[in-house]
Amino acid sequence: MNQSKYQTIAEEIRTKILAGVYPPDSAIPPELQLQKDYGVSRHTVRQAISVLVSDGFLRKEKGSGTYVDERYKTLNTSNNKTGHKTIGVITTYLSDYIFPTIIRGTERTLRNENYSLLLASTNNDYTEERECLEKMMDHGVDGLIVEPTKSALYNPNLALYVRLRERGIPLVMINAVYEELNVPSICVDDVKGGYLGTEFMIQNGHRNLLFVTKTDDLQGKYRLKGFIEACEENEIQFSANDVITYTTESFGQVIQEIAARLQKGDVTGIICYNDQIANLLTVELVGRGYKIPDDFSIIGNDDSVLSRIGSVKLTTLSHPKEQMGTDAASWIIRTIETGKAEGDILYEPKLIERDSVKKI
Repeated sequence: MNQSKYQTIAEEIRTKILAGVYPPDSAIPPELQLQKDYGVSRHTVRQAISVLVSDGFLRKEKGSGTYVDERYKTLNTSNNKTGHKTIGVITTYLSDYIFPTIIRGTERTLRNENYSLLLASTNNDYTEERECLEKMMDHGVDGLIVEPTKSALYNPNLALYVRLRERGIPLVMINAVYEELNVPSICVDDVKGGYLGTEFMIQNGHRNLLFVTKTDDLQGKYRLKGFIEACEENEIQFSANDVITYTTESFGQVIQEIAARLQKGDVTGIICYNDQIANLLTVELVGRGYKIPDDFSIIGNDDSVLSRIGSVKLTTLSHPKEQMGTDAASWIIRTIETGKAEGDILYEPKLIERDSVKKI
């Protein structure tokens, strides 16, 4: 469906409000700034703001500006009492990395089908996940879209998910899944992603590789599996020192650990768990006087905005962020309306070549 410019702007602002980028009672950027940001007329900006005021997301204060309102929550609750359905969406994060784009696809699809959205995040923490799940059950959501918390580890909240199923609440997971539960999922083929990134390094002559991965999320486990498969197929040997792992809690130390490992001088190619790590590593190495890709070649994953900013544009693997959000919303709506859960969706990643890998 083609959207007019003002609808697109309204949708982006609405997504930022739901994701917490614009907190309650905070002022959104002034009209002149929005004109510059979106390259549109003042009239178009005012149309977008008018839609959001009408929907309860914004309020205008004369002589002061336009502020984030929370009337939309009351409107949604009112709608729910008259048969309007609400879908709960729980992600690990809201305003960072690829998550706003995923949420945008979900929110737009639900709104177009006259469903409400109840949004929450776990910060990849079990206690916060439990609170999110209890909040959703207390609210009486009609369906749930969940990104698992620390999906590679045992989760103490599994019993809550079983309770959701017993209540007949449709559930689909995105990006990963709890392997202990038989739950439909919408994911990227992360084994293939790890394989493609590693294969591309090898095709460009790199045989001394370093793989950096996250071990408390299932994506990291699968991407490592792809790395190992590509190395075996191409007869590349690697040791325990050639795989650096980190968790949600140790994220802050991993860049320095990688930099220390690289001082041995035996690595030419680095395959990273995601663009966030690849971007931070690139900044660190450039700051130390190295040149990317002349001194080190680096590959990220997820094709996030972080892969396209900075002095070096990162080669990365694709992730259908907005499409995933759209597909998850469509999946849950169809399941609610037909009473039959559909199967998994698995996206095939593609390598996106930019400027961070050198042929040797």
